[in-house]
Amino acid sequence: MNTLHIYLSNLKHNYETIRKQIHNSTQCIGVVKANAYGSHAIHFTKRLVELGIDKLAVAYVEEGIQLREQGIKIPIMVFYPQIKSIPELVGADLEPCIYSRELMESFKLHIEAMKIKDYPIHIKYNTGLNRVGFPVIDVGWVLEKTNLPQFRLESVYSHLAISQEERPSPQCLLQIKRFEEIKKKYTKLLKKAPKFHLLNSSGVFNYPDLQYDAVRCGIAFHGYANKSEWDVHLKPVAVLKSIISQIHQVKKGSSVGYNNGWVAPNAVRIATLPLGHADGIGRHFGHHQSTVNINGYHAPIVGNVCMDMLMIDVTGINCETGDEVTFFDTSISAEDFARSGNTISYELLTGIGPRIKRVLHQ
Repeated sequence: MNTLHIYLSNLKHNYETIRKQIHNSTQCIGVVKANAYGSHAIHFTKRLVELGIDKLAVAYVEEGIQLREQGIKIPIMVFYPQIKSIPELVGADLEPCIYSRELMESFKLHIEAMKIKDYPIHIKYNTGLNRVGFPVIDVGWVLEKTNLPQFRLESVYSHLAISQEERPSPQCLLQIKRFEEIKKKYTKLLKKAPKFHLLNSSGVFNYPDLQYDAVRCGIAFHGYANKSEWDVHLKPVAVLKSIISQIHQVKKGSSVGYNNGWVAPNAVRIATLPLGHADGIGRHFGHHQSTVNINGYHAPIVGNVCMDMLMIDVTGINCETGDEVTFFDTSISAEDFARSGNTISYELLTGIGPRIKRVLHQ
């Protein structure tokens, strides 16, 4: 009925395209958080491992545990571990990204109690995004802690607030300057310097001189580089399809959907589709903001999107109950569809709900 088709051959193409953009010595960290951006975390991740990804990254401990339970053995970074989840993190051999003094102290206490040494960790600095991360002034304190025998410092990193612009913004330049200062202190004071990384997907394409030792790629593996010039070199991995449940003949002046969301200006033909905002197609796609494709024609979404259904205007379109409807694919990208609803591909893809069946194509 409702299906999200995942084309793993396109993932392979995107992976190889990204690899060509980075130096041979630069590691590629595959970000597979949020169910691999709404696709299928297990199969998507296993294919990345087969392709040769160097390391993986997730947002939270539970996501890393899920991958471990499915036999994923390569290193997995956890971007935002919580203090309460430290025992589970260590038990699953996950690598924490430590971003605060409280988290550092709590993790140190747990490692000491377990009599563990040389545990791999990563340090996140806040250079300007102001989300999570140690302030730059904490470098000395962090260096002192990470130099303890309990830890093995794998990497030091930060995250750019703006990376989709070809020319770095003043804020971006300031973040780069701060990160360079951090890097200099680490390379000067440590016998063995950790790896450094700053770039996400769009940064890989826009700032090739800032690759450092590793890059973090997520959305680019799904076919989106946050810039149309680079999107053409990538292939969308996900295709969302539905079917027509029913077709109504609606008279002029009659309303369609909740709260008289749309009143027909003329006699129209309305088709109902069996998915709604509970499945990730939010209300912001309604009211003629977005269109879907039926038999090669664009049909606007009319009125308010319901929880489980939405209505489209198929006046003049040759279609019937059971016909296939496409929301986004390789020609109408998820980025295009998302933009029509004033959002981004990240939100659209990660919001595709569990009621939508994932269909894998090798």
